[in-house]
Amino acid sequence: MAEDYREDPLAYGEYHDRPRDGEEEEYEGTDRGLIGDTYRKFRGRYAGQGAPGQPPPNGGPGQGTGLVSGLFNTLHSAVHDIGSELQQKVAGRGKTSSHTYSGSYSNQGIHDSIHNRYGSFATQRTGNDIKWFVDGCGYMWAVSRALEQARESIWILDWWLSPELYLRRPPVKNEQYRIDRMLQAAAQRGVKVNVIVYKEVTQALTRKYLSPTIPRYLHSLLPRHTDKFTSALTGVGLAATFASLEHVESRNQLMDPVLPVCSSHTKHALENLHPNISVFRHPDHLPDAQTLQSSFISSLQNMSLSAKTAATLPLDALKAVYGMNEDVILYWAHHEKLCIVDGRTAFMGGLDLCYGRWDLNQHPIADCHPSNLNDTVFPGQEYNNARVLDFQDVSHWQNNKLDRRVSSRMGWSDISVSLQGPVVEDLRAHFVERWNFIYNEKYDVRKDVRYSRLSCNQNEAGTYQQRPTSSTGPAASYQQGSQPYQQYDQPQPSPQPPQQYQPYRPYQPPAGYSQQESQGSGQYFPPPPSSRGVDDEEAGDRSSRGFGLSSEEGRHHHHHHLEQEMEQMEGTVRGRFNDGVQRMENEYEHHHRLHGGSQEGGIPCQIVRSCSKWSHGVPTEHSIQNAYIDVIQRSQHFVYIENQFFITATSDAQKPVRNKIGAAIVDRILRAARAGEKYKVVVIIPAVPGFAGDLKDDASLGTRAIMEFQYNSINRGGYSIMEMIANEGFDPTQYIRFYNLRNYDRINSGGSMREVEQNSGVNFEAAQQQYNDAVELPADYRSIGDDGQNRSFTTNRQDYDQYQQSAQRMSGRNELGGNRWDSVSECYMLGGQDIRSVPWEHGNTAEMDAFVSEELYVHSKVLIADDRVVICGSANLNDRSQNGDHDSEIAIIVEDPTPIDSYMDGRPWRATKFAATLRRQLFRKHLGLLRPQDMERPNANFEPIGVPNAYDFGSEEDRMVMDPLSDDFLNRWNSTAHQNTVAFGRIFHPVPHDDVRTWNDYKAFYECFFSKADKEAEGKEGGKKVAKYEWGHVVAENFSPGDQGVREMKDLLSTVRGTLVEMPLLFLIKEDIAKEGVSLNAFTEEVYT
Repeated sequence: MAEDYREDPLAYGEYHDRPRDGEEEEYEGTDRGLIGDTYRKFRGRYAGQGAPGQPPPNGGPGQGTGLVSGLFNTLHSAVHDIGSELQQKVAGRGKTSSHTYSGSYSNQGIHDSIHNRYGSFATQRTGNDIKWFVDGCGYMWAVSRALEQARESIWILDWWLSPELYLRRPPVKNEQYRIDRMLQAAAQRGVKVNVIVYKEVTQALTRKYLSPTIPRYLHSLLPRHTDKFTSALTGVGLAATFASLEHVESRNQLMDPVLPVCSSHTKHALENLHPNISVFRHPDHLPDAQTLQSSFISSLQNMSLSAKTAATLPLDALKAVYGMNEDVILYWAHHEKLCIVDGRTAFMGGLDLCYGRWDLNQHPIADCHPSNLNDTVFPGQEYNNARVLDFQDVSHWQNNKLDRRVSSRMGWSDISVSLQGPVVEDLRAHFVERWNFIYNEKYDVRKDVRYSRLSCNQNEAGTYQQRPTSSTGPAASYQQGSQPYQQYDQPQPSPQPPQQYQPYRPYQPPAGYSQQESQGSGQYFPPPPSSRGVDDEEAGDRSSRGFGLSSEEGRHHHHHHLEQEMEQMEGTVRGRFNDGVQRMENEYEHHHRLHGGSQEGGIPCQIVRSCSKWSHGVPTEHSIQNAYIDVIQRSQHFVYIENQFFITATSDAQKPVRNKIGAAIVDRILRAARAGEKYKVVVIIPAVPGFAGDLKDDASLGTRAIMEFQYNSINRGGYSIMEMIANEGFDPTQYIRFYNLRNYDRINSGGSMREVEQNSGVNFEAAQQQYNDAVELPADYRSIGDDGQNRSFTTNRQDYDQYQQSAQRMSGRNELGGNRWDSVSECYMLGGQDIRSVPWEHGNTAEMDAFVSEELYVHSKVLIADDRVVICGSANLNDRSQNGDHDSEIAIIVEDPTPIDSYMDGRPWRATKFAATLRRQLFRKHLGLLRPQDMERPNANFEPIGVPNAYDFGSEEDRMVMDPLSDDFLNRWNSTAHQNTVAFGRIFHPVPHDDVRTWNDYKAFYECFFSKADKEAEGKEGGKKVAKYEWGHVVAENFSPGDQGVREMKDLLSTVRGTLVEMPLLFLIKEDIAKEGVSLNAFTEEVYT
């Protein structure tokens, strides 16, 4: 094993020489862009065409090169001018500046939000309640509880939503908790369901859009004052470029979806269930003004549109137009994860309601149940390992090509929150803005009664109903200051009827109701309350007797009638008075909900977001980045970051990265170092972002590019965080360290499976497939009931039945006859059994070959400072999420005032409850100091907001993680990470690893054992050589043969505690990671950051 990377000076960048003062990095030719690369191609072609033996004039390039240079300089200038004018014409905004690090936050793109902290559309609000969820099991249980109780509205905004996702597990016992069935049931009882999902790049763009539609359209946008020569030259250039793109597309089938999501399936699967369900997909990818602003034209202006080489210019250009490159999306996405139920209870954070997100705290990665298929936790494509085989054809969810007898799944570590209170109104407003923006852009012209605009308005009942907004303009704009959302109180004309949600009474359809009859029938609205007083019926009866009476009777009747009118008038006045009182109470309730009571405690929270014109119809807002920078700068002792990515800049020299969160980290650390203060930043990110298999494969360009940008942010390239600290004379590892997560499991493919297969005559995988078919039937079907018996199992079930009958006969025969050891993930958690004492029965697989390991994918997006402040949401730590004009994001800043006694560096410290308990829960999970989670025994951490988080204050394990700066804690944290890293490295040879500093090291450490397995898993030709070991399995040759080797391996594995491992900062440090195989280019740089 290599020495601890923190002792190696290479770990923070001394290997790479920085250009000397006054020197700049050499670039060949002009800009590294579309025009620049094309120029280099032509220069190479025409260079040397002068007279033989005659040097070029002035020692410069040949005359042919000069001619081409002049031509391309003209075109280059024209494109810049076009880009600038189109940017203003399409986007409607002035000059774009870079994100500069100035004071407490970046100040680019703030849209009239000076009254709100961080330039957010929303102010901080008091009087809220909030709770955290660590991992998907408890979170999705809580969401299912809220959906089950919904009575008025359900709003969901997700990157991806899988209709067949089970919110509770195991699926056999929880069929009613599949999300499509839950939304259908809600719709049937009168709840209106509105869903927004990201629309991935698919076959929406076809060859017919390439030429001549796009070049003509682009040429038509030239400014009127453009001279004829430039106009003609631009026209020729556009025509030639797109003609070459058309040729490339005809030979390269780039139309297949590059993401595993299928928003079309989501939309149609849900909308077909009930007319009360409406699903928007966005954005479209046709070359309209909105997409030009967000991709092609703005890229031209900034000259970030380029090709990796002149030879592959058309291919990369085509991919940019289409918004894709291999397995990495090149088009900005809607990335929020938000669910609002009845306008009062909200869920948000890092967890989409989609495949691959549900997981337990111990993160089992084996799900093979030979003694009872009904114990399956991850059915069909839910059993997924994106590094081996990503989701395939998700509209046919039962088609799972990953063999669970051989391959592990990949665990998913994530964080979300549930909340109630005034801050929910800001989340509702965000959803309404997005919905109306999309409606106006796509759905207004369709005049479909299923869709209409939304608005947040207080009704007479003191709650909110949906009222239409103006038909003009993309979305409602905010009134900043003390009276937010004032525009919602003004009646707006609309050609569409409003969707009224409150007060909402469950709709009881008449006899003979059918979905077909309800299509287009509009919403059910209860009749208005009677306007008559309480005595109207009696008065009406008396007055009817007065007709044709005698004069005396008439006088009595007239007197009685006057009394009756007075009574009626009194009733009317009383009614109006009561109505006025009710309205005042409602207004108070509205203000109370929005702002909190003056004496109310609660938790101050603020919503921040990233959005812009393409995503939300508003000027660019990046208040999430501003909040990150400010919270880091103001932190006193400690910052913990857990995120899917870590790409940031310390200066403008790190182009194309623009966000300056890294600069804030360097600034805060240097202040602490110069003052002699103990200050720590702890960062956990995935070992391999982007799910690549063989990192050397050309298909892994996107992942390698992301890794290179991350290493350049952390410890390489001359301007990284660690290098900037080291340049000031301080050891960066004393202030900031980086970690990954990894775990192991054992696939139960031994004697139990072999015996059942022999007795039943059925292959396990065949029976498993029929089980998958059953539990993933359409929503209207039920397959296997709570009693474990088949009901309306409409698919072929013969193999399943035969296998299950044989398995039940051997149930309880021995320890392996049950399901206790179908996963051994408890062994590295608190109270788990020592892996050395876990039984095994030899069968189809030797025990050594049954062990598997995989990175535990970190998908969290959280920052915790000083155990007092939390930022949690959907935003990654990269430009895509932080800059505002790329991916759309939402996050919440939580500053809980509830104090708890704690310690910081051995001194008493007043922490706050929400931040401290969340940080301690995460640290305990990573260190293996939590007990394994039981999916069938819900506790307080499974419930939505209203039930506080459960946390065992004062326990031994709590005390171990209480003080994040104490030497005892830091020693435990770092020693656990180190011993886990050593064990995984010797047993499984995972990459990245610190022993792998060159591609030759990569081949010796990893490729020679697993490369064929990579290609086989991905369905590729891998050559003649057979892989020594399956993907993620034990490198058995590192141990003695036979049972002795198994004991040696288990002894080493028994040292693993939790899932924390060191991040290998020396991985490929002597190589240009992204340039191996397919070159990185400026076409992709901005997208990968």
